[in-house]
Amino acid sequence: MTKHFHKELEKIKKMILSLGALVEERVQTATLAIEKKDTRLAEKIINSDYEIDEMEVEIEEECLKILALHQPVAVDLRFLIAVIKINNDLERIGDLAVNIAQRIKVLTKQDQENTFFDYAVMADKVQTMLKMSLDALVNLDSDLAFKVLLKDGEVDKIRDEAYDSIKLAMKNQPLHLGYFINLLLISRHLERLADHTTNIAEEVIYMIEGEIVRHETLE
Repeated sequence: MTKHFHKELEKIKKMILSLGALVEERVQTATLAIEKKDTRLAEKIINSDYEIDEMEVEIEEECLKILALHQPVAVDLRFLIAVIKINNDLERIGDLAVNIAQRIKVLTKQDQENTFFDYAVMADKVQTMLKMSLDALVNLDSDLAFKVLLKDGEVDKIRDEAYDSIKLAMKNQPLHLGYFINLLLISRHLERLADHTTNIAEEVIYMIEGEIVRHETLE
């Protein structure tokens, strides 16, 4: 392949890492908004969502252009396929951060007698998974990517605990069902965020090793 082709690949790598950093910042802000019940932070996430959307489109267009012009094979082809999928997962994570911000705005209006379910542990695990998956991408570290896959079950467990706790609260406080439904949605958004982070780790493994690990049971 030509020197120009490899420069284009390097450009795409920088773009996807920039998008990853932006998405990671959004998730951190969403977590802080949950903790502080901060509508100002929530509004900031919602109003800046277009930045992630624009970057996602630009990266996909660059990848498709290279595929059409250079018809790469082997490692380079795997890289581009993985980047297209990771790009989509990062955009979806950005959307989920917006969804969380929207729930925070609603909850703060309803939050009079009630208190939030404590999502600190769940949010921390999700942030850790995202950081690990992006670090695995930066360093092409498949071992670290495999560790991300093992953490997904931990987030699912907390989601189930949140569901049980909130379901009980609904039974005891039927006048606040709307409030509790929004709490449930936050747990769902965090769990889906972890799923997309797991997808990124899986694509990093595919990029490095050429192995598709989706649907495999890990121990």
